[in-house]
This record gives sequence, C-alpha cells and structure tokens, in this order.
Amino acid sequence: MGASILYAAAVIGIVGILAGILLGVASEKFKVKVDEKEIKVREALPGNNCGGCGYPGCDGLAAAIAKGEAKPDACPVGGEAVAKKIVEIVGGEIDSVRHVAHVKCAGTCEKAKDVYDYVGPEDCQIAANAPGGGPKGCSFGCLGYGSCKRACQFDAISIVDGVAVVDKDKCKSCGQCVLACPRHIIEMVPEDAGAIVECNSKEFGKDVKAVCSAGCIGCGLCAKACPKQAITVENNLAYIDQEKCVGCGLCAKECPVGVIHVPAAYAQQVMSPAQEEAPAANA
Repeated sequence: MGASILYAAAVIGIVGILAGILLGVASEKFKVKVDEKEIKVREALPGNNCGGCGYPGCDGLAAAIAKGEAKPDACPVGGEAVAKKIVEIVGGEIDSVRHVAHVKCAGTCEKAKDVYDYVGPEDCQIAANAPGGGPKGCSFGCLGYGSCKRACQFDAISIVDGVAVVDKDKCKSCGQCVLACPRHIIEMVPEDAGAIVECNSKEFGKDVKAVCSAGCIGCGLCAKACPKQAITVENNLAYIDQEKCVGCGLCAKECPVGVIHVPAAYAQQVMSPAQEEAPAANA
C-alpha cells in the first residue's frame, strides 16, 4: 500500500516537472515581444481613450506611433506638450497647427424660425428624426439640444440661445462633437483660421431668408471681394480655403447678412454692419 502511494506521488511529480518544462519552452517560443517604445509612448499619452486620433483608444495609438504608422502629434487631446514627449521617444516632427471645433451656424432662437413646437427628448439625434428633421425651419441649422455638448469630455461646448458654442480654449480637438452632430454642422478648423462662414445651408437665398436672418444667401459678394481668391460658392454656400485666407476681413465687410466671422485675433478687420449689430456666436 505504501509503495503504491509513493509510486503515484513520484509519477505526479515527474508529470509536473515535465509540464513545467514544456510550459517554460512554450512561453519562450510563443511570447509576444513588447516594444519598449510603445510602453513609453503609452505612458506619455493622456489616457482619455476618446478616439479622436482615429485609433481604438490610447493603447491603439501608442502601438501605431511606435510602429511609425502614426505621427508623434496624432493625439489631439495631449496637444503640443504630449507630442514633444513622444518625439523624444520615437523621433519625428510636430505639426504645430492646432485644430478646434467650429459650429457652422449662427441661427439663434431670434434669428432662426421654428415651424412647430417640438415635444420630445432634448436630444439632437432624436429630434432630427422628427417631422421635417426637427422643429427648426432651416433643415441645415443647429438643433440646439446638446448632443455635442454631452459628447464632449472637456466641457468645451455650451448651448447659447439655441445654438452650440465652442470654447476654443477648452477644446481638445478630439472630434467627438463632430461625430455626435446629426446635421454635420461641426467641423475642425485651424485655431488661427481667418474668416469663417457660419452657415451650412445649401438652400437658395430666398428660401434661406424665409427661415433664418443669419444664413448665407449665396450671393457671391464675398468671393468677389477676396483678393486671394480664397472663397468659392458651391451649392448656394460660400466656402473659404483656410490655406489661402489671410484674414483681411474684406469678405466680412461685403457680406450683406453678416454670416462671415473674422476672429478677434485679426484686429484690423472691418466687420459688416450686420455683424457689428450682432456678434457671431462662436467668437
């Protein structure tokens, strides 16, 4: 009896030793090599996991940067400070142009007409599926129910007089507000952008004026006034090429409805009478 127990114990011991050896060999053979650069890059990233970089969280971005598939400044939340740390780890260059969210609508409650009283959840995604795409007469304008505000992790968006307004100092360029807007009126623009058209309507001028006093009527006066040929009118809406725009403000001066906004940084600009009476919401 005693011999049987000793024999069984010996067998189990031998099996355990063999299993340990096999596991050790397998772990060495199949182990996943961890890139030290990837670990350091991940430690440098802010950890918000917002997805604004286009990768699945900070882990995905760290792996992409370490492999050279993404630029050192690919994290919009971390900004230049984080980018500099990453450059020290992997090398490369930094794109110094910071982008911020901008709402292409100046149709406040006073300027943009509602065609009916909306009764339902205050959510843009839901309201956009209501009759007519929502209560606002302009089917291209901001609904003002705050889907973008709720999507922003950084408290950079507020709803003012029925229109979303971005605090550019708080904006981290993550792009979540862009994804949250069902009407696609939020875009990322260079922080130092010159003139910006605060409208997204593609309707004819007469139809625009019928529902909003702050909408682009596609007259083309801004394009004619631009000395840099930075403005084109497509589908009844003015577009400004930021790479060509120098912020001279001549377009804003000529705009009959004051829908072109020139940031305060370009202090030499002369605003149109319409803008002087009603400053832009996204100033």
